[in-house]
Amino acid sequence: MSPQPDAGSSNAAEPLAGESIAVVGAGFGGLSAASYLADAGADVTLFERNEHPGGYAGRIERDGFRIDTGPSWYLMPEVFDRFFEHFGRSTDDYYDLIELDPLYEVIWKDGDRASMPADREGQKALFESYEPGAGEVLDDYLADAAEAYELGMDRFVYPSRSRLRDMVDADVLRSGRALPKLREMDEYVGDYFDDEKLRQIAEYKLVFLGGSPYNTPAIYTLMSHVDMNLGVYHPVGGIASVVDAMADLAEELGVSVRTSEPVTAIEPSVAASVPKFTVETERRDGGGATTGDGASGGGRFDRVVANAAPPHVERELLPAGTVDRESYWESRTYAPSAYLSYIGVEGDVDLDHHTLVFPTDWRPHFDAIFDEPGWPDDPAYYVHVPSKTDPEAAPDGHEAVFLLVPLAAGLEDDPETRERFRELVFDDLAEHAGVDFRDRIVFEETACVSDFRQRFNAPRGTALALSHTLEQTGPLRPAHRAPGVDGLYYAGAYTNPGIGMPMCLLSGEHVAEAVVEDATGGGVLPSVVPTSTLR
Repeated sequence: MSPQPDAGSSNAAEPLAGESIAVVGAGFGGLSAASYLADAGADVTLFERNEHPGGYAGRIERDGFRIDTGPSWYLMPEVFDRFFEHFGRSTDDYYDLIELDPLYEVIWKDGDRASMPADREGQKALFESYEPGAGEVLDDYLADAAEAYELGMDRFVYPSRSRLRDMVDADVLRSGRALPKLREMDEYVGDYFDDEKLRQIAEYKLVFLGGSPYNTPAIYTLMSHVDMNLGVYHPVGGIASVVDAMADLAEELGVSVRTSEPVTAIEPSVAASVPKFTVETERRDGGGATTGDGASGGGRFDRVVANAAPPHVERELLPAGTVDRESYWESRTYAPSAYLSYIGVEGDVDLDHHTLVFPTDWRPHFDAIFDEPGWPDDPAYYVHVPSKTDPEAAPDGHEAVFLLVPLAAGLEDDPETRERFRELVFDDLAEHAGVDFRDRIVFEETACVSDFRQRFNAPRGTALALSHTLEQTGPLRPAHRAPGVDGLYYAGAYTNPGIGMPMCLLSGEHVAEAVVEDATGGGVLPSVVPTSTLR
Protein backbone atom coordinates (compact mmCIF):
# COMPACT_ATOMS: atom_id res chain seq x y z
CA MET A 1 0.00 0.00 0.00
CA SER A 2 1.62 3.24 -1.11
CA PRO A 3 1.53 6.24 1.22
CA GLN A 4 -1.25 8.80 0.97
CA PRO A 5 -0.53 12.53 0.95
CA ASP A 6 -0.52 14.14 4.37
CA ALA A 7 -2.98 16.89 5.08
CA GLY A 8 -1.34 20.18 4.25
CA SER A 9 1.29 18.59 1.96
CA SER A 10 1.35 19.00 -1.82
CA ASN A 11 -2.44 19.49 -1.94
CA ALA A 12 -2.35 22.50 0.40
CA ALA A 13 -1.74 24.95 -2.45
CA GLU A 14 -4.08 24.30 -5.36
CA PRO A 15 -3.52 26.87 -8.11
CA LEU A 16 -5.79 24.89 -10.47
CA ALA A 17 -8.73 24.45 -8.08
CA GLY A 18 -11.96 24.61 -10.07
CA GLU A 19 -10.28 23.72 -13.38
CA SER A 20 -11.48 20.65 -15.29
CA ILE A 21 -8.83 19.15 -17.57
CA ALA A 22 -8.92 16.24 -19.99
CA VAL A 23 -5.70 14.37 -20.72
CA VAL A 24 -5.77 12.42 -23.98
CA GLY A 25 -3.49 9.38 -23.87
CA ALA A 26 -1.99 7.56 -20.89
CA GLY A 27 1.58 7.26 -22.04
CA PHE A 28 4.38 8.45 -19.77
CA GLY A 29 3.76 12.08 -20.72
CA GLY A 30 0.01 11.82 -20.12
CA LEU A 31 0.35 10.01 -16.81
CA SER A 32 2.92 12.54 -15.65
CA ALA A 33 0.87 15.56 -16.70
CA ALA A 34 -2.30 14.13 -15.13
CA SER A 35 -0.55 13.62 -11.79
CA TYR A 36 0.96 17.10 -11.66
CA LEU A 37 -2.31 18.73 -12.71
CA ALA A 38 -4.40 16.81 -10.18
CA ASP A 39 -1.87 17.59 -7.46
CA ALA A 40 -2.29 21.26 -8.35
CA GLY A 41 -6.01 20.99 -7.65
CA ALA A 42 -7.49 20.33 -11.11
CA ASP A 43 -10.29 17.85 -11.74
CA VAL A 44 -8.49 15.57 -14.22
CA THR A 45 -9.92 12.89 -16.49
CA LEU A 46 -7.41 10.74 -18.36
CA PHE A 47 -8.64 8.98 -21.51
CA GLU A 48 -6.71 5.98 -22.89
CA ARG A 49 -7.70 4.07 -26.02
CA ASN A 50 -6.11 0.79 -24.91
CA GLU A 51 -7.09 -1.61 -22.14
CA HIS A 52 -4.02 -0.68 -20.08
CA PRO A 53 -2.25 2.67 -19.60
CA GLY A 54 1.25 3.04 -21.03
CA GLY A 55 0.85 3.94 -24.69
CA TYR A 56 3.86 2.58 -26.52
CA ALA A 57 4.94 1.04 -23.22
CA GLY A 58 2.39 -1.74 -23.46
CA ARG A 59 2.54 -5.36 -22.39
CA ILE A 60 1.78 -8.86 -23.58
CA GLU A 61 0.51 -11.22 -20.89
CA ARG A 62 -0.02 -14.68 -22.35
CA ASP A 63 0.60 -18.29 -21.39
CA GLY A 64 2.59 -17.26 -18.32
CA PHE A 65 4.77 -14.76 -20.22
CA ARG A 66 4.92 -11.05 -19.56
CA ILE A 67 6.72 -9.04 -22.23
CA ASP A 68 7.03 -5.27 -22.55
CA THR A 69 6.03 -4.17 -26.05
CA GLY A 70 7.91 -0.88 -26.11
CA PRO A 71 10.69 0.64 -23.96
CA SER A 72 12.84 -1.95 -22.18
CA TRP A 73 15.82 0.05 -20.83
CA TYR A 74 15.37 1.73 -17.44
CA LEU A 75 17.86 4.61 -17.56
CA MET A 76 18.28 7.87 -15.65
CA PRO A 77 16.79 6.57 -12.37
CA GLU A 78 17.13 10.00 -10.78
CA VAL A 79 14.37 11.33 -13.05
CA PHE A 80 11.95 8.65 -11.86
CA ASP A 81 13.02 9.29 -8.25
CA ARG A 82 12.44 13.00 -8.73
CA PHE A 83 8.96 12.41 -10.15
CA PHE A 84 7.72 10.28 -7.26
CA GLU A 85 9.44 12.45 -4.65
CA HIS A 86 7.54 15.47 -5.92
CA PHE A 87 4.40 13.83 -4.51
CA GLY A 88 6.00 12.64 -1.28
CA ARG A 89 6.50 9.09 -2.55
CA SER A 90 9.40 6.89 -3.54
CA THR A 91 9.88 4.45 -6.40
CA ASP A 92 10.49 1.87 -3.64
CA ASP A 93 6.85 2.27 -2.64
CA TYR A 94 5.77 0.86 -5.99
CA TYR A 95 8.40 -1.33 -7.65
CA ASP A 96 11.83 -2.92 -7.17
CA LEU A 97 14.88 -2.28 -9.32
CA ILE A 98 17.71 -4.66 -10.26
CA GLU A 99 20.99 -3.07 -11.33
CA LEU A 100 22.45 -4.93 -14.31
CA ASP A 101 26.06 -6.12 -14.50
CA PRO A 102 27.11 -6.46 -17.24
CA LEU A 103 25.11 -3.57 -18.60
CA TYR A 104 24.77 -5.27 -21.99
CA GLU A 105 26.67 -7.42 -24.48
CA VAL A 106 27.70 -6.38 -27.98
CA ILE A 107 28.06 -9.01 -30.68
CA TRP A 108 29.80 -7.95 -33.88
CA LYS A 109 29.27 -9.87 -37.07
CA ASP A 110 32.99 -10.52 -37.52
CA GLY A 111 32.79 -12.96 -34.58
CA ASP A 112 33.86 -10.52 -31.86
CA ARG A 113 31.89 -10.11 -28.61
CA ALA A 114 32.22 -7.74 -25.66
CA SER A 115 30.31 -7.39 -22.39
CA MET A 116 30.15 -3.92 -20.86
CA PRO A 117 30.99 -4.08 -17.12
CA ALA A 118 29.12 -1.87 -14.67
CA ASP A 119 32.35 -0.73 -12.94
CA ARG A 120 34.72 1.89 -14.34
CA GLU A 121 37.90 -0.17 -14.14
CA GLY A 122 36.25 -2.98 -16.07
CA GLN A 123 35.04 -0.49 -18.68
CA LYS A 124 38.54 0.97 -19.04
CA ALA A 125 40.05 -2.47 -19.43
CA LEU A 126 37.55 -3.27 -22.17
CA PHE A 127 38.33 -0.08 -24.08
CA GLU A 128 42.07 -0.59 -23.64
CA SER A 129 41.76 -4.06 -25.18
CA TYR A 130 40.57 -2.48 -28.43
CA GLU A 131 42.83 0.56 -28.64
CA PRO A 132 46.05 1.32 -26.71
CA GLY A 133 45.46 4.29 -24.44
CA ALA A 134 41.68 4.19 -24.87
CA GLY A 135 41.19 3.17 -21.24
CA GLU A 136 42.57 6.45 -19.97
CA VAL A 137 40.85 8.38 -22.74
CA LEU A 138 37.57 6.86 -21.57
CA ASP A 139 37.92 8.77 -18.30
CA ASP A 140 38.16 12.02 -20.27
CA TYR A 141 35.30 11.08 -22.56
CA LEU A 142 32.96 10.17 -19.71
CA ALA A 143 33.91 13.33 -17.81
CA ASP A 144 32.96 15.26 -20.92
CA ALA A 145 29.73 13.24 -21.20
CA ALA A 146 28.95 13.97 -17.54
CA GLU A 147 29.44 17.70 -18.16
CA ALA A 148 27.12 17.47 -21.18
CA TYR A 149 24.56 15.72 -18.99
CA GLU A 150 24.77 18.34 -16.25
CA LEU A 151 24.56 21.20 -18.74
CA GLY A 152 21.73 19.55 -20.60
CA MET A 153 19.68 18.53 -17.57
CA ASP A 154 20.20 21.47 -15.23
CA ARG A 155 20.00 24.25 -17.81
CA PHE A 156 17.93 22.90 -20.68
CA VAL A 157 15.88 19.87 -19.58
CA TYR A 158 14.71 20.27 -15.97
CA PRO A 159 13.76 23.92 -16.59
CA SER A 160 10.93 24.25 -19.11
CA ARG A 161 12.43 25.86 -22.20
CA SER A 162 9.89 25.00 -24.87
CA ARG A 163 9.90 28.49 -26.40
CA LEU A 164 12.79 30.38 -27.98
CA ARG A 165 12.28 33.25 -25.54
CA ASP A 166 12.99 30.80 -22.71
CA MET A 167 16.55 30.55 -24.03
CA VAL A 168 17.24 34.20 -23.14
CA ASP A 169 18.29 33.34 -19.63
CA ALA A 170 21.51 33.80 -17.66
CA ASP A 171 21.93 30.05 -17.17
CA VAL A 172 21.68 29.46 -20.91
CA LEU A 173 24.05 32.29 -21.74
CA ARG A 174 26.61 30.80 -19.35
CA SER A 175 26.45 27.51 -21.27
CA GLY A 176 28.57 28.62 -24.21
CA ARG A 177 31.03 25.78 -23.65
CA ALA A 178 28.33 23.47 -24.97
CA LEU A 179 28.61 25.00 -28.47
CA PRO A 180 31.30 22.56 -29.72
CA LYS A 181 28.85 19.77 -28.93
CA LEU A 182 26.48 21.00 -31.62
CA ARG A 183 28.53 19.34 -34.34
CA GLU A 184 27.92 15.83 -35.62
CA MET A 185 28.13 13.10 -33.00
CA ASP A 186 30.33 10.68 -34.96
CA GLU A 187 32.86 13.38 -35.73
CA TYR A 188 32.97 14.44 -32.10
CA VAL A 189 33.40 10.91 -30.73
CA GLY A 190 36.12 10.36 -33.33
CA ASP A 191 38.22 12.97 -31.52
CA TYR A 192 38.41 10.50 -28.61
CA PHE A 193 38.47 7.03 -30.22
CA ASP A 194 39.83 5.78 -33.54
CA ASP A 195 38.57 2.22 -33.19
CA GLU A 196 35.24 1.82 -34.99
CA LYS A 197 33.87 -0.62 -32.42
CA LEU A 198 34.54 1.76 -29.54
CA ARG A 199 32.79 4.49 -31.47
CA GLN A 200 29.79 2.22 -31.93
CA ILE A 201 29.68 1.52 -28.19
CA ALA A 202 29.75 5.27 -27.54
CA GLU A 203 27.09 6.03 -30.14
CA TYR A 204 24.53 3.21 -30.10
CA LYS A 205 22.35 5.00 -27.52
CA LEU A 206 21.33 7.49 -30.21
CA VAL A 207 18.87 4.91 -31.49
CA PHE A 208 16.97 5.46 -28.22
CA LEU A 209 16.65 9.11 -29.29
CA GLY A 210 15.48 8.27 -32.79
CA GLY A 211 18.68 9.49 -34.42
CA SER A 212 21.94 8.35 -35.92
CA PRO A 213 25.58 9.28 -35.25
CA TYR A 214 25.48 11.21 -38.53
CA ASN A 215 22.50 13.51 -37.90
CA THR A 216 22.47 14.02 -34.12
CA PRO A 217 24.43 16.76 -32.28
CA ALA A 218 27.25 15.73 -29.98
CA ILE A 219 25.50 17.15 -26.92
CA TYR A 220 23.96 13.66 -26.78
CA THR A 221 27.29 12.22 -25.70
CA LEU A 222 25.44 12.68 -22.42
CA MET A 223 23.88 9.28 -23.15
CA SER A 224 27.25 7.63 -22.48
CA HIS A 225 27.13 9.14 -19.01
CA VAL A 226 23.59 7.81 -18.66
CA ASP A 227 24.53 4.16 -19.09
CA MET A 228 28.25 3.91 -18.19
CA ASN A 229 28.18 6.27 -15.20
CA LEU A 230 24.60 6.11 -13.94
CA GLY A 231 23.97 2.45 -14.72
CA VAL A 232 21.32 0.33 -16.42
CA TYR A 233 18.46 -1.09 -14.35
CA HIS A 234 15.54 -3.46 -14.73
CA PRO A 235 12.27 -2.93 -12.86
CA VAL A 236 10.89 -6.25 -11.59
CA GLY A 237 7.83 -6.97 -13.67
CA GLY A 238 9.23 -4.94 -16.56
CA ILE A 239 8.48 -1.41 -17.68
CA ALA A 240 4.80 -2.31 -17.28
CA SER A 241 5.36 -2.23 -13.51
CA VAL A 242 6.50 1.41 -13.81
CA VAL A 243 3.40 2.23 -15.84
CA ASP A 244 1.21 0.56 -13.21
CA ALA A 245 2.96 2.59 -10.51
CA MET A 246 2.32 5.86 -12.32
CA ALA A 247 -1.31 4.94 -12.96
CA ASP A 248 -1.77 4.03 -9.28
CA LEU A 249 -0.20 7.32 -8.23
CA ALA A 250 -2.42 9.28 -10.61
CA GLU A 251 -5.54 7.66 -9.15
CA GLU A 252 -4.33 8.29 -5.60
CA LEU A 253 -4.04 11.96 -6.53
CA GLY A 254 -7.64 11.96 -7.76
CA VAL A 255 -7.27 11.40 -11.50
CA SER A 256 -10.14 9.52 -13.15
CA VAL A 257 -8.37 7.03 -15.46
CA ARG A 258 -10.71 5.81 -18.21
CA THR A 259 -9.17 3.03 -20.31
CA SER A 260 -10.65 1.46 -23.46
CA GLU A 261 -12.07 4.91 -24.30
CA PRO A 262 -10.36 6.50 -27.31
CA VAL A 263 -10.93 10.18 -27.98
CA THR A 264 -12.59 10.76 -31.35
CA ALA A 265 -12.88 14.55 -31.36
CA ILE A 266 -11.74 17.67 -29.50
CA GLU A 267 -14.09 20.59 -30.14
CA PRO A 268 -13.02 24.04 -28.89
CA SER A 269 -15.74 26.58 -28.14
CA VAL A 270 -15.14 29.97 -29.73
CA ALA A 271 -17.89 31.66 -27.73
CA ALA A 272 -16.72 31.16 -24.15
CA SER A 273 -14.56 33.81 -22.52
CA VAL A 274 -12.69 31.02 -20.76
CA PRO A 275 -11.59 28.26 -23.16
CA LYS A 276 -14.00 25.35 -23.07
CA PHE A 277 -13.66 22.07 -24.93
CA THR A 278 -16.03 19.26 -25.75
CA VAL A 279 -14.15 15.97 -25.85
CA GLU A 280 -15.91 13.13 -27.62
CA THR A 281 -14.93 9.50 -27.00
CA GLU A 282 -15.89 6.00 -28.03
CA ARG A 283 -16.31 3.48 -25.24
CA ARG A 284 -14.91 0.03 -25.91
CA ASP A 285 -14.73 -3.26 -24.13
CA GLY A 286 -11.30 -4.70 -23.31
CA GLY A 287 -11.09 -6.40 -26.70
CA GLY A 288 -11.42 -3.16 -28.65
CA ALA A 289 -15.06 -3.50 -29.76
CA THR A 290 -17.49 -0.69 -29.02
CA THR A 291 -19.66 -1.39 -26.01
CA GLY A 292 -22.92 -0.49 -27.72
CA ASP A 293 -24.44 0.48 -24.38
CA GLY A 294 -25.46 3.91 -25.58
CA ALA A 295 -23.52 5.59 -22.79
CA SER A 296 -22.06 8.93 -23.74
CA GLY A 297 -18.31 9.26 -23.35
CA GLY A 298 -16.09 12.29 -23.08
CA GLY A 299 -17.29 15.50 -21.49
CA ARG A 300 -16.70 19.25 -21.30
CA PHE A 301 -13.42 20.60 -19.98
CA ASP A 302 -11.67 23.91 -19.43
CA ARG A 303 -8.41 22.63 -20.92
CA VAL A 304 -7.07 19.63 -22.81
CA VAL A 305 -3.60 18.06 -22.66
CA ALA A 306 -2.92 15.75 -25.61
CA ASN A 307 -0.40 12.98 -25.07
CA ALA A 308 -0.99 11.91 -28.65
CA ALA A 309 0.91 12.66 -31.84
CA PRO A 310 0.26 16.39 -32.52
CA PRO A 311 -0.17 15.79 -36.28
CA HIS A 312 -2.98 13.34 -35.48
CA VAL A 313 -4.61 15.80 -33.09
CA GLU A 314 -4.52 18.58 -35.65
CA ARG A 315 -5.58 16.45 -38.63
CA GLU A 316 -8.16 14.14 -37.07
CA LEU A 317 -9.37 15.36 -33.67
CA LEU A 318 -9.71 19.13 -34.02
CA PRO A 319 -12.28 20.59 -36.42
CA ALA A 320 -10.90 20.92 -39.95
CA GLY A 321 -8.87 24.08 -40.44
CA THR A 322 -8.38 24.81 -36.74
CA VAL A 323 -4.61 24.37 -37.07
CA ASP A 324 -2.97 24.24 -40.50
CA ARG A 325 0.58 22.94 -40.20
CA GLU A 326 0.68 20.33 -42.98
CA SER A 327 3.85 21.71 -44.54
CA TYR A 328 5.50 21.83 -41.13
CA TRP A 329 4.74 18.19 -40.33
CA GLU A 330 5.72 17.05 -43.81
CA SER A 331 9.13 18.73 -43.45
CA ARG A 332 10.00 17.08 -40.12
CA THR A 333 12.62 14.34 -39.72
CA TYR A 334 10.83 11.43 -38.14
CA ALA A 335 12.55 8.97 -35.86
CA PRO A 336 12.76 5.36 -37.02
CA SER A 337 10.01 2.85 -36.99
CA ALA A 338 10.89 -0.74 -36.11
CA TYR A 339 10.33 -4.39 -36.80
CA LEU A 340 9.46 -5.95 -33.43
CA SER A 341 8.99 -9.56 -32.46
CA TYR A 342 7.69 -10.70 -29.06
CA ILE A 343 8.46 -14.36 -28.51
CA GLY A 344 7.87 -17.03 -25.90
CA VAL A 345 10.54 -19.73 -26.15
CA GLU A 346 10.72 -23.16 -24.58
CA GLY A 347 14.13 -23.88 -23.07
CA ASP A 348 17.17 -21.63 -22.75
CA VAL A 349 18.17 -18.70 -24.96
CA ASP A 350 21.93 -18.12 -24.70
CA LEU A 351 21.88 -14.30 -24.69
CA ASP A 352 22.27 -11.64 -22.00
CA HIS A 353 19.49 -9.46 -20.63
CA HIS A 354 20.40 -6.80 -23.24
CA THR A 355 22.27 -7.80 -26.42
CA LEU A 356 23.22 -5.57 -29.34
CA VAL A 357 24.17 -7.15 -32.67
CA PHE A 358 26.16 -4.87 -35.00
CA PRO A 359 27.78 -5.16 -38.41
CA THR A 360 31.30 -3.75 -38.23
CA ASP A 361 30.12 -1.07 -40.69
CA TRP A 362 26.68 0.11 -39.62
CA ARG A 363 26.56 3.21 -41.83
CA PRO A 364 24.52 1.43 -44.56
CA HIS A 365 21.80 0.59 -42.02
CA PHE A 366 21.53 4.22 -40.91
CA ASP A 367 21.48 5.29 -44.57
CA ALA A 368 18.55 2.89 -45.08
CA ILE A 369 16.72 4.64 -42.24
CA PHE A 370 17.34 8.33 -42.96
CA ASP A 371 18.85 8.84 -46.43
CA GLU A 372 17.60 6.13 -48.79
CA PRO A 373 14.68 4.48 -46.97
CA GLY A 374 14.53 0.74 -47.44
CA TRP A 375 14.74 -2.62 -45.68
CA PRO A 376 18.36 -3.11 -44.51
CA ASP A 377 20.31 -6.03 -45.98
CA ASP A 378 22.76 -6.20 -43.07
CA PRO A 379 20.81 -4.92 -40.07
CA ALA A 380 21.95 -3.80 -36.65
CA TYR A 381 19.46 -4.92 -34.03
CA TYR A 382 18.70 -5.45 -30.35
CA VAL A 383 17.56 -8.54 -28.43
CA HIS A 384 16.11 -8.34 -24.93
CA VAL A 385 15.72 -11.46 -22.76
CA PRO A 386 14.15 -10.13 -19.54
CA SER A 387 13.67 -13.63 -18.13
CA LYS A 388 17.45 -13.82 -17.61
CA THR A 389 16.94 -11.37 -14.75
CA ASP A 390 13.26 -11.36 -13.92
CA PRO A 391 11.34 -14.57 -13.07
CA GLU A 392 8.04 -12.75 -13.70
CA ALA A 393 8.82 -12.55 -17.42
CA ALA A 394 8.41 -16.25 -18.31
CA PRO A 395 7.21 -19.55 -16.84
CA ASP A 396 9.78 -22.05 -15.53
CA GLY A 397 11.83 -23.63 -18.30
CA HIS A 398 11.08 -20.84 -20.77
CA GLU A 399 12.49 -17.50 -21.90
CA ALA A 400 10.79 -14.29 -22.98
CA VAL A 401 12.44 -12.63 -25.99
CA PHE A 402 11.97 -9.16 -27.45
CA LEU A 403 13.68 -8.42 -30.77
CA LEU A 404 13.90 -4.95 -32.32
CA VAL A 405 15.30 -3.81 -35.67
CA PRO A 406 15.21 -0.05 -36.39
CA LEU A 407 13.61 0.73 -39.76
CA ALA A 408 12.83 3.79 -41.83
CA ALA A 409 9.49 5.34 -41.02
CA GLY A 410 7.05 5.11 -43.91
CA LEU A 411 8.12 1.74 -45.31
CA GLU A 412 5.47 -0.53 -46.80
CA ASP A 413 5.33 -3.66 -44.66
CA ASP A 414 2.96 -6.13 -46.27
CA PRO A 415 2.84 -9.63 -44.71
CA GLU A 416 5.16 -11.19 -47.30
CA THR A 417 7.82 -8.50 -46.79
CA ARG A 418 7.61 -8.85 -43.02
CA GLU A 419 7.97 -12.62 -43.21
CA ARG A 420 11.02 -12.37 -45.49
CA PHE A 421 12.62 -9.87 -43.13
CA ARG A 422 11.82 -12.04 -40.12
CA GLU A 423 13.69 -14.94 -41.70
CA LEU A 424 16.63 -12.68 -42.62
CA VAL A 425 16.98 -11.48 -39.02
CA PHE A 426 16.55 -14.96 -37.50
CA ASP A 427 19.15 -16.33 -39.93
CA ASP A 428 21.46 -13.48 -38.96
CA LEU A 429 20.98 -14.16 -35.25
CA ALA A 430 21.74 -17.86 -35.77
CA GLU A 431 24.85 -17.14 -37.84
CA HIS A 432 26.40 -14.36 -35.77
CA ALA A 433 25.13 -14.97 -32.22
CA GLY A 434 24.85 -18.76 -32.45
CA VAL A 435 21.22 -18.61 -31.28
CA ASP A 436 18.38 -20.23 -33.21
CA PHE A 437 15.18 -20.96 -31.28
CA ARG A 438 12.74 -21.08 -34.19
CA ASP A 439 11.80 -24.70 -33.50
CA ARG A 440 11.05 -23.91 -29.82
CA ILE A 441 8.69 -20.93 -30.18
CA VAL A 442 5.61 -21.21 -27.96
CA PHE A 443 4.03 -18.02 -29.27
CA GLU A 444 5.10 -15.04 -31.35
CA GLU A 445 3.56 -11.65 -32.02
CA THR A 446 5.02 -8.93 -34.23
CA ALA A 447 4.64 -5.22 -34.82
CA CYS A 448 5.93 -3.02 -37.60
CA VAL A 449 5.40 0.26 -39.43
CA SER A 450 1.72 -0.18 -40.25
CA ASP A 451 0.95 -1.23 -36.67
CA PHE A 452 2.39 1.99 -35.28
CA ARG A 453 0.28 3.94 -37.78
CA GLN A 454 -2.89 2.09 -36.84
CA ARG A 455 -2.45 1.60 -33.08
CA PHE A 456 -0.93 4.95 -32.17
CA ASN A 457 -1.83 7.23 -35.11
CA ALA A 458 1.91 7.72 -35.56
CA PRO A 459 2.91 9.75 -38.63
CA ARG A 460 4.64 7.48 -41.15
CA GLY A 461 4.52 4.71 -38.58
CA THR A 462 7.35 6.12 -36.48
CA ALA A 463 7.99 4.18 -33.30
CA LEU A 464 9.52 7.13 -31.46
CA ALA A 465 8.24 10.55 -32.70
CA LEU A 466 10.56 13.25 -34.06
CA SER A 467 14.28 12.57 -34.33
CA HIS A 468 16.72 14.64 -32.26
CA THR A 469 18.44 16.40 -35.13
CA LEU A 470 19.98 19.79 -34.42
CA GLU A 471 16.93 21.45 -35.99
CA GLN A 472 14.62 19.43 -33.74
CA THR A 473 16.35 19.78 -30.38
CA GLY A 474 15.19 21.76 -27.36
CA PRO A 475 12.89 24.70 -28.15
CA LEU A 476 13.06 23.81 -31.85
CA ARG A 477 10.76 20.87 -31.12
CA PRO A 478 6.98 21.48 -31.20
CA ALA A 479 5.82 23.70 -28.35
CA HIS A 480 3.76 22.53 -25.38
CA ARG A 481 1.08 25.10 -26.17
CA ALA A 482 -0.81 24.18 -29.33
CA PRO A 483 -0.64 27.04 -31.84
CA GLY A 484 -3.85 28.99 -32.24
CA VAL A 485 -5.90 26.98 -29.73
CA ASP A 486 -5.91 28.52 -26.24
CA GLY A 487 -6.17 25.84 -23.59
CA LEU A 488 -4.82 22.97 -25.71
CA TYR A 489 -1.40 21.56 -24.78
CA TYR A 490 0.91 18.80 -26.00
CA ALA A 491 2.87 16.36 -23.83
CA GLY A 492 5.12 13.47 -24.80
CA ALA A 493 7.98 12.60 -27.11
CA TYR A 494 7.11 15.07 -29.89
CA THR A 495 7.67 18.05 -27.60
CA ASN A 496 10.58 19.33 -25.55
CA PRO A 497 12.62 17.76 -23.98
CA GLY A 498 12.08 14.80 -26.33
CA ILE A 499 12.16 11.05 -26.72
CA GLY A 500 12.43 8.48 -23.93
CA MET A 501 10.58 7.65 -20.73
CA PRO A 502 12.50 10.14 -18.54
CA MET A 503 12.02 12.94 -21.06
CA CYS A 504 8.30 12.21 -21.35
CA LEU A 505 8.01 12.33 -17.55
CA LEU A 506 9.53 15.78 -17.66
CA SER A 507 7.33 16.89 -20.55
CA GLY A 508 4.31 16.19 -18.36
CA GLU A 509 5.77 18.41 -15.65
CA HIS A 510 6.50 21.16 -18.15
CA VAL A 511 2.98 21.06 -19.53
CA ALA A 512 1.54 21.30 -16.02
CA GLU A 513 3.77 24.31 -15.38
CA ALA A 514 2.45 25.92 -18.58
CA VAL A 515 -1.14 25.27 -17.49
CA VAL A 516 -0.54 26.80 -14.06
CA GLU A 517 1.18 29.80 -15.64
CA ASP A 518 -1.73 30.35 -18.04
CA ALA A 519 -4.38 29.83 -15.35
CA THR A 520 -2.80 32.01 -12.66
CA GLY A 521 -0.60 34.44 -14.54
CA GLY A 522 2.59 33.05 -13.05
CA GLY A 523 1.90 30.56 -10.29
CA VAL A 524 4.07 27.50 -9.72
CA LEU A 525 3.42 23.82 -9.21
CA PRO A 526 3.06 22.78 -5.56
CA SER A 527 5.54 20.24 -4.24
CA VAL A 528 6.16 18.47 -0.97
CA VAL A 529 9.90 18.48 -1.61
CA PRO A 530 11.97 21.62 -2.33
CA THR A 531 13.06 21.47 -5.96
CA SER A 532 16.67 22.24 -5.05
CA THR A 533 16.97 18.93 -3.20
CA LEU A 534 15.92 16.96 -6.28
CA ARG A 535 18.57 18.12 -8.71
